[in-house]
Amino acid sequence: MVIPRIKERSARYFRETVNNRRHLHQYPELSFQEAKTAEFIAAKLTEYGISFTPNVAGHGIVAVIEGQNPTDKCIALRADIDALPLNEHTHLPYSSAHNGVMHACGHDAHTAMLLTAARILFEMKNHFNGTIKLIFQHAEEKLPGGALGMLAAGVLENPAVSCMIGLHVLPELESGKAGFRPGPFMASGDEINIRVHGKGGHAAMPDQINDTVLIASQIVVGLQQVVSRMAPPLVPTVLSFGRLIADGAHNVIPNEVLIQGTFRTFDENWRKKGKELIVNIAQQTAAAAGAIAEVTIDSGYPVLINDPHITTIATSAAAEFLGNENIVILDQRMTTEDFAWYSQKVPACFIRLGTGNASKGITAGLHTPTFDIDENSLETGSGLLAWIALKQLDN
Repeated sequence: MVIPRIKERSARYFRETVNNRRHLHQYPELSFQEAKTAEFIAAKLTEYGISFTPNVAGHGIVAVIEGQNPTDKCIALRADIDALPLNEHTHLPYSSAHNGVMHACGHDAHTAMLLTAARILFEMKNHFNGTIKLIFQHAEEKLPGGALGMLAAGVLENPAVSCMIGLHVLPELESGKAGFRPGPFMASGDEINIRVHGKGGHAAMPDQINDTVLIASQIVVGLQQVVSRMAPPLVPTVLSFGRLIADGAHNVIPNEVLIQGTFRTFDENWRKKGKELIVNIAQQTAAAAGAIAEVTIDSGYPVLINDPHITTIATSAAAEFLGNENIVILDQRMTTEDFAWYSQKVPACFIRLGTGNASKGITAGLHTPTFDIDENSLETGSGLLAWIALKQLDN
């Protein structure tokens, strides 16, 4: 009888879930700037009667729902709340009112679904044992990520969290479906910054300068061997460069060239070694040409690991809730997520919720200016979160 009860409530609160999502979508805020977003979440939790702690490590919020025998077990549900620096081009009635800021990664949907799941669970608190924490986390999109601050603030303690569930929209997956993968699921991600310093000058006098542009090009090409010849063959690895600034002219070689890129993999030991290789190759390539390469690597999120046991429970629960035909086993993804910090501390499962709908023309990818979701997925996701939380408590 629990599933029908949850489905009835998620359907009953569907219109409010949509309204909450649209409000958040219309008024997005960037990482570490989510003050109004946090105020909205706090107001809704207050309206639902759920106790919470605001301003956790910044704009984070932690709410607690105690069931019967609350000390039995504690599980956590997490949603991220920040937006991206992007101009929206959807032309929806609730398009972003903030120029250059957009919920293009679905965090508005995550927050709205967790609010509704919280409301459902609070109304059912007399029917389960244990405690459920609701973590509304700021700053997922920007290093070092809000998760680190919230961990330092003790969100996994008092009471201690035994497992954690996160959910993220996936437009490639049709609305009504959910995707899972046990084990390493999402890659680590580090930001590479290389500045090539040399003696610039007239492009017609190459013998009198260090050609910093050529050196930078050689560094980019040379670093490809980190993946092609040095990476363990069975460990997925990506090294990509998306920015190269040589601000000279047709006949001017600049004194400095900037190179920026990303290094991603699934093995923490290889990750450490790979970063050392990137530094050495860049520096040695520049030195061979009489220049200097200054290399800074900003360490990003670690590998996101879905605990096999917790993921099996979540997958089974989702199959009960959605039907086996709506469960998808996903491939590994080279994208990153700061939910990975939690997965390094406690057994965790990160779920992907289908939000695409080709018949409605809702197919745009994440982090694009035309991104949108099939809002029917909000009812699916809020109910699914509540049901999985109860199943994790039972286990």
